[in-house]
Amino acid sequence: MASTPLVGDPAPTDGALPAAALQGLGTRPFGVYVHVPFCATRCGYCDFNTYTPAELGSAASPQSWLEGLRRELDLAARVLGTPPTADTVFVGGGTPSLLGAEGLTEVLDAVRASFGLSAGAEVSTESNPESTSPQFFDGLRRAGYTRVSLGMQSAAAHVLRVLDRTHTPGRPVAAAREARAAGFDHVNLDLIYGTPGETDADLAGSLQAVLDAGVDHVSAYALIVEDGTAMARRVRRGELPMPDDDVLADRYEQLDAGLRAAGLHWYEVSNWARTDDARCRHNLGYWDGGDWWGAGPGAHSHVGGVRWWNVKAPARYATLLGEGSSPAAGRELLTAEEQHTERVMLTARLRTGLPVAELSPDELAAAKRVVDDGLLTDEGTHLVLTPRGRLLADAVIRRVLVGE
Repeated sequence: MASTPLVGDPAPTDGALPAAALQGLGTRPFGVYVHVPFCATRCGYCDFNTYTPAELGSAASPQSWLEGLRRELDLAARVLGTPPTADTVFVGGGTPSLLGAEGLTEVLDAVRASFGLSAGAEVSTESNPESTSPQFFDGLRRAGYTRVSLGMQSAAAHVLRVLDRTHTPGRPVAAAREARAAGFDHVNLDLIYGTPGETDADLAGSLQAVLDAGVDHVSAYALIVEDGTAMARRVRRGELPMPDDDVLADRYEQLDAGLRAAGLHWYEVSNWARTDDARCRHNLGYWDGGDWWGAGPGAHSHVGGVRWWNVKAPARYATLLGEGSSPAAGRELLTAEEQHTERVMLTARLRTGLPVAELSPDELAAAKRVVDDGLLTDEGTHLVLTPRGRLLADAVIRRVLVGE
């Protein structure tokens, strides 16, 4: 979550939603996101709403956070009336694995108590490889988790040092194998490419490590230097160069070719899966315009065209819920035009593509020009990014929406 404060309308203290937002609830995919704001250390590139023990001090704790989480999930169930059962659950952060299998079991039990889980629900958690073990994964499986996402970033030790990552290079592969041995069919490894000092050989080594782990899903993101981070300060001081756009493009093509050759195919610009079942259903819910309740400090939610976000500070989050108030800091009621813009922005990034029927005549004319430039493929009912188009996805979307 970005550090820049969001500007929106005041959120009601009881969390109530407009009646129009609740229409059709349950007919769209519904997910629950849980934000765990704790990390052992802060990575230099990280701009998420996370806190180390030194930053938290005595103002908040995992226990006060969990008590607040239970209260927020109960509030969610009341606000939604007859809440839909959760089709997907995603526990992110931060470092959820710091809670241990027991703590993550309590998290999932709280979701079950307030929403229930649909038959065949996808239940994911992010984990730092250094805070996992075979016993940890066994405990997650017993609790009902079905999917694990592990932060790897790179297999090169010097790249991890630049990123301020604390895990040893071989630990993510070992953790992925432990998760699979515990019975997880769906395991993801995250990569970051374009770190200053990373070479083609470094990325090739990281790719080979991912493939050796036998995972069925890979997420790969270009390094972005966010304002306010330790890395941004190092760049400003001249200690590190900014990531080079041409290098980032080359790295993406290198990853895509290697993953495709190994049988993992893109289904979103930054995500590859071995099979349709391996795709992250929770994230697809975001991209396909579903509903979700985001619980935890700084978490974002969306239901029926209403988007809101919680206060960031864990202590304030727990206090508000302890007082019986919603922890929401602000919200937006999206207009039909804004919802259309977001749908174009999100579906255009998917392998299934942008529905032609979604476009206005002007947008369709602009999209045809993008097709002529070789950045989109016209598949009849949908427009799909070409390999070159994926490198320029943001520019493609802008051209379609504003005719640039």
